Amino acid sequence: MKELLSGNEAVARGAFEAGVKLAAAYPGTPSTEILENIAARFPSIYAEWSPNEKVAFEVGIGGSMGGGRSLVTMKHVGVNVAADPLMTFAYTGVNAGFVFVSADDPEMHSSQNEQDNRFFAKFAQIPLLEPSDSQESKDMVRTAMEISEEFDTPVMLRMTTRISHSKSVVELNDPVEVSHKQFDRDVAKYVMLPAHARLRHTKVVERLAKLAEYAENSPLNRIEDYGTKIGIITGGISYQYVKEIMPDTDVFKIGFGFPLPLKKIKKFVEAHERVLVVEELEPHYEEIIRAAGMTSVRGKEFFGREGELSPRRVAEGMHKAGILEKAPEIGFKPAELFPRPPVLCPGCPHRGMFTVLKKLKATVTGDIGCYTLGTVEPLGALHTCICMGASIGNAIGMEKVNGSKEPVVAVLGDSTFLHSGITGLMDAVYNKSNITTIIADNRITAMTGGQQTPATGYTLMGEETQSVDFVKLVEALGVESVRTIDPLNYEETLAVMKEEMARPGPSVVITTRPCVLMPRRVMDVPYEVILEDCNGCSACFRIGCPAIFPSKELAKGKFPKAEIDATHCTGCTLCAQICRPEAIVMKQPAEKVK
Repeated sequence: MKELLSGNEAVARGAFEAGVKLAAAYPGTPSTEILENIAARFPSIYAEWSPNEKVAFEVGIGGSMGGGRSLVTMKHVGVNVAADPLMTFAYTGVNAGFVFVSADDPEMHSSQNEQDNRFFAKFAQIPLLEPSDSQESKDMVRTAMEISEEFDTPVMLRMTTRISHSKSVVELNDPVEVSHKQFDRDVAKYVMLPAHARLRHTKVVERLAKLAEYAENSPLNRIEDYGTKIGIITGGISYQYVKEIMPDTDVFKIGFGFPLPLKKIKKFVEAHERVLVVEELEPHYEEIIRAAGMTSVRGKEFFGREGELSPRRVAEGMHKAGILEKAPEIGFKPAELFPRPPVLCPGCPHRGMFTVLKKLKATVTGDIGCYTLGTVEPLGALHTCICMGASIGNAIGMEKVNGSKEPVVAVLGDSTFLHSGITGLMDAVYNKSNITTIIADNRITAMTGGQQTPATGYTLMGEETQSVDFVKLVEALGVESVRTIDPLNYEETLAVMKEEMARPGPSVVITTRPCVLMPRRVMDVPYEVILEDCNGCSACFRIGCPAIFPSKELAKGKFPKAEIDATHCTGCTLCAQICRPEAIVMKQPAEKVK
């Protein structure tokens, strides 16, 4: 059988075919759909959303130690969170197979940086596999599990956005029979006391040498020979771009990305007059190859180390390198596209919160989530964004150096708070910080598509469970002032925030309006503008709602009046609340208008 699958769907299928027993993750684009597909299509695999990537990784370690093949998935910045257990698990090794997916995001389509996580494999000294399409994404899960068990090591499967979300035809196979292994209470292997860790480090070094020999003979690394004088070393999605631009050029296609098969690469280099490396982001291959003495090999000076590659960029790089006489015109030019900046959805509850914070001229430390869009004009009410949970720590630091005369508000979402915000709030209480924290509880992990959290009352597999009570949790941390508000009630939100920002000591405000899109789109009666009453004050434009647009009719012959697109308006009422001439009213049914 064959199916058209995205890379993420293929990884899910690969987990099924490889006999995986446990899969854990924290949702993050571009990796999210892997776990969603496992939960929806392969009930033989236990699947869970964990509070963060570190916990997911540790659950996966437990699954592997307990004797079941385990898969853990995350986006590239999630590996930063999981790095602590990763580095030590590289020492202990596995019982059953363990594979973790790092879904990198070149061009930062939905990320705060574009780090190249191939360096994590080198850092941890573990094998790295890199698929170039959906078929390889599926097949490499099984291969990685086999490598994991053969060499007693966790294995990294590195995806990128284009591989994760592009679709190609995949040939399906039956799942393999994998016998369950019993946990071996080998404390010298699994308990990393310094004396044990020193011995295990020696094992890691020995293992790396064996993996290097394995890489020399692995079919994941192959040569496509057309007899050309030019040779290209590439892997991952870059391989597809190279084949599109130069289909009949000799290629060393890398699928086993660390350790590299340097003996095989050396023969390839010696067989060609000139060899270029084509890889996205950092010079991972190039640095290792040149460090091994093949200094004639070049790449980054032609193809760059920022952003995604593309057929266009590869062609331009080949032209710059003197390989192509002229860079062909390929595809569209980004500058020709109409700009579509990201914006909060119509009816988003975060809009009311940020409208108030801007009016109060608060310094707002932000976090990772939909609400990060509060930084975009016309809201312009969020001033920092570093990583999950950093909003509270950043606010504490600002308050400690600037004093409480300049109030600081930390904003983070419900899923983000559970991911990494609890310890930050604990710090605020412990160190008596005069900050206000807003937990924007929209009842779902909204930014990545509506995944369950420990606060929603349901697991990834749809089972009903306990839900976190944010008020009780925050009170248990020692916060004395805890308030709940409806962020779309403008006057209430304004009054509460004024009080809490003036209050000494840490305080918490929890918004209680669910996401307008999850679990279904909220569409109450839309609003409309009575143009005769609109004075063109532009107050409604300043909330940044995409349902509101300028009218062709001008007030006082100068300022545009407002109109509302009823197909986008969700009836949240925020614009009506801030309209001083009361020109925005609930839309009347057509029969009443007549």
